[in-house]
Amino acid sequence: MNSIYMTREGRAKLEEELRFLKVEERPRIKRQIVEAREKGDLTENAEYDAAKEEQGRLEAKIAKLQDQLSRAIVLDDQSLPEGKAHIGRRVELEDLNTGKRFSYTLVSEAESDFASGKISTGSPVGKGLVGHGAGEEVTVQVPAGTKRFRILRVVSSADVQ
Repeated sequence: MNSIYMTREGRAKLEEELRFLKVEERPRIKRQIVEAREKGDLTENAEYDAAKEEQGRLEAKIAKLQDQLSRAIVLDDQSLPEGKAHIGRRVELEDLNTGKRFSYTLVSEAESDFASGKISTGSPVGKGLVGHGAGEEVTVQVPAGTKRFRILRVVSSADVQ
């Protein structure tokens, strides 16, 4: 099995989600199944079928989170090269095609959330940035074509707000 590198914050978020699913959601779905079962004939009981399907999805999600956590390795920012883009670091960029400036925090796939500015180190842009530092230009092949970026600044996780 492959290790999953992640931030301390990302691991804590996965642990909290797993706790919620086990402590809150599992009992809720179990109650739904019991209530639906009490309504009689299970062969034509849509509520029962829906609750069982939801239970299956929940158990699959729990298994996935447990697997991710079992393979998780929390990266200590201090062990990574200073000034280089790596997981847990925020990278401030300039898109050389458009001139726009923006920043991403590099995270594991399990932590990625584009809307929050967190991109996976497994994504095309994330892969292209890893190991590079301020002042460097990187060219990244994305589904929409080729993107060119200049790295303006790399901020360590200790400095990320």
